[in-house]
Amino acid sequence: MSKGKIYIVATPIGNLEDITYRAIKILQNVGMIVCEDTRVTGKLCAHYKIQTERVSANHHTSYSKLLTIIKKVKKGYDIAYVSDAGTPGVSDPGNQLVNIALENGIDVVPIPGASAITAIVSIAGFNMQKFCFLAYPPHKKGRQTFFKKVSNSDIPVIYYDSVHRIVKNLKLLKEFKVSAHLTIGRELTKKFEEVLRGDISEIIKYLMHENTKVKGEFVIIVK
Repeated sequence: MSKGKIYIVATPIGNLEDITYRAIKILQNVGMIVCEDTRVTGKLCAHYKIQTERVSANHHTSYSKLLTIIKKVKKGYDIAYVSDAGTPGVSDPGNQLVNIALENGIDVVPIPGASAITAIVSIAGFNMQKFCFLAYPPHKKGRQTFFKKVSNSDIPVIYYDSVHRIVKNLKLLKEFKVSAHLTIGRELTKKFEEVLRGDISEIIKYLMHENTKVKGEFVIIVK
């Protein structure tokens, strides 16, 4: 019996129409969809009438459970892995599943699509041939080191941030790089999508304005 395959499938970062025909076909035809959160993926599946079985695998999933999934694939079971949004493996548990799959000689197939990183790069308006991606800043320990690294970079830096910490983190970044120029995407592809461009002082002032309702997830380019 031949081994199955694992498909790493990119899903929308907001707008449910931002998914490829190939991705939908894969999700419809695999034996199982492994999700970061079955409830989140359930909305996408309901939209496209995908009835494939779904199981969860997140940062808290044990190695033994991931190995159980791998054993199914070794018996000829094709599966797809999806994160809550965007391209798996960037800032989610997908890379752990891929690593175990490779250790077991299983083919891993990328199904490309939406990504907040490539979305913000595409509208940056300046040279992004080289950049550094740093995912999310640490919540506590390591924050200063993180933003010192951002400020010292000689190429643009991209990172993610949440509504709860963005102002505090930008104020810390300003301490290290008062001249920073930012391009920020908020709620990209969603109903209240917003792109902010300007000096760090201007953007902090805008986000702190009493009439500004700061909501959603952020992807930030620091130049």
